[in-house]
Amino acid sequence: MFPLLTIGLLVPLWHRPRPDLAGIATVTAWAGAFVYAAYYTGLDAVAGIAAGTAVEHTAETAALGPIKRPLYHTGEALGQAGAYALIGAVVATAIALFPKHGARVVPGTVILLVAGWFFVDSHIFWPRGVWTMLGFALGFALLAWGTARSTPAARDRRSVTTG
Repeated sequence: MFPLLTIGLLVPLWHRPRPDLAGIATVTAWAGAFVYAAYYTGLDAVAGIAAGTAVEHTAETAALGPIKRPLYHTGEALGQAGAYALIGAVVATAIALFPKHGARVVPGTVILLVAGWFFVDSHIFWPRGVWTMLGFALGFALLAWGTARSTPAARDRRSVTTG
């Protein structure tokens, strides 16, 4: 489910990128979202599936630390790399959206950056991880709100053409 966090970035960027700074930032955000999704899936596969399978197939008298520790360490490294890629994708998304939507994207971006920073080491574990997930929800909602509204110039053009 964690890779689905990127939908909050991909929806406002759902257009064909132009050959300008916003277009380059859009492609960069897409790449960062992809890296996040791949690496965070790797975290779940290694630290969750592989560690669970290894422990399940270990003798009851065996010490579990030497079996789990390298898998958890690898999973944590993958998760952190993914979280940093998500932070990069948030920055690139803000750069892509700012020319069209202006300062309205700033509140959501700031909250997403803070949540992304906490996500590097909190995952979903109580209490910080839960607050991090709520921060993502708020940040994505504010970003969607900031990109849904038209700019004052666009409203003026519509009123001239319809009025």
